Amino acid sequence: MKNIKLSKIWDSLHSSYWFVPTIMAVAAIALAFTMLTLDRQGYYGPFEQWGWIYTGGPDGARGLLSAVAGSIVSVTATAFSITIVALQLASSNFGPRLLRNFMQDTGNQVVLGTFIATFIYSLLVLRTIRGEDGQDEFIPQISVTVGILLALVSIGVLIYFIHHASTIIQVSHVIAEVSTDLDRAIKRLFPERIGRSLPEHQVTEIPINFDSEAYPIKATGKGYIQTIDDEELMKIACKQNLLLRIKSRPGKFVFPSTILVMVRTEEGADVKTRNSTSLQKQINDAFILGKERTEQQDIEFPIEQLVEIALRAISPAVNDPFTAIRCIDRLGAGLSHLAQRNFPSPYRFDDNNNLRVIAEPVTFAGLVDTAFNQIRQYSTTDVAVTIRLMEAIALIATYTQNPKYQAALRRHAEMILRSSQAALSEEQDRKDVQERYHRVMKVIGQD
Repeated sequence: MKNIKLSKIWDSLHSSYWFVPTIMAVAAIALAFTMLTLDRQGYYGPFEQWGWIYTGGPDGARGLLSAVAGSIVSVTATAFSITIVALQLASSNFGPRLLRNFMQDTGNQVVLGTFIATFIYSLLVLRTIRGEDGQDEFIPQISVTVGILLALVSIGVLIYFIHHASTIIQVSHVIAEVSTDLDRAIKRLFPERIGRSLPEHQVTEIPINFDSEAYPIKATGKGYIQTIDDEELMKIACKQNLLLRIKSRPGKFVFPSTILVMVRTEEGADVKTRNSTSLQKQINDAFILGKERTEQQDIEFPIEQLVEIALRAISPAVNDPFTAIRCIDRLGAGLSHLAQRNFPSPYRFDDNNNLRVIAEPVTFAGLVDTAFNQIRQYSTTDVAVTIRLMEAIALIATYTQNPKYQAALRRHAEMILRSSQAALSEEQDRKDVQERYHRVMKVIGQD
């Protein structure tokens, strides 16, 4: 449970624009006090040997640091404005759900952090310079030198930011980043070796009267299920001798009357007689809710992001089939990857082979529906997009011999064929789509 919560906290911090700049601001404060301490001790180290040490007077040091601090404030404001414009463009062109990907961009966070750190460092060193009104003169030479170096670093970071800001709003970059998130989610959620479970045909312990004897545990909060702590649910089931059937999976929206889990004792006794309040709290604690969906345990989320980009691209207002084709290519690659993986069984057993948890399964057919249904529905009159859908299905089919997977792909190929035959007026276009359909059938072994 601790790892799940830590992962949730880290994901929230990683998606914020304040965390990295705050860390860098604290580091700038520590650096300023360290350099000032070295100045007071008269230790200049390699700076003096290399001839890099600042040798000017107090007025020059003040003017230098004041110029650095003032210019950095202006640059930070400009960078922040550019970032806001990029977020607005992302929201309007790619969809509001893509904003989270831009918020997670480490490059932008480091750029803002560098500017803020340089500004804070310059102010802290500036206040220590003395040399007027008869006071003892103090010119923190090494600190001023480090301030100059930070200013040079900030210039380099600004050049990087201009390039980076113009890159991250390009549709090819956005699609590639979402595709990378999908690949990572597949590797994380569908590993080559799946956890301890038994084949479905060996599961005989599920009581026939489970639904009539089970007691519902309802959600106490509201939001999207981001993660479920399966290990914690298994511990609860083993400790209290329960059979749990999860009714919701990550990505689903729940509210206080939503059933999360159906609970039944192994003996079939009524669990209402137990401390249901305590059990409800324990089970609810295993479900991490949030305001938005994440890809931590929700494999459909990055798929739906690619679908959303494709749908906006083929909308009449945009009419950009090439972007939609890029999204279909990425969806085809992701589903080809999934077709080679074994989907985990929904049945979870304890060390004594007792059935304890029945999860809400994610199926290959369901993911194919998520990827292709809406694109097919909105692109019936677009020949290029329709043909690429057929080609993507043919590509996926080459990576699997699973009859269930092939049936799902065949069903979508047939729907695309029927839609195109009804919507396309040009006979040659219909023939082109039908030719791709026959390729799909040939790969599956149905033609």
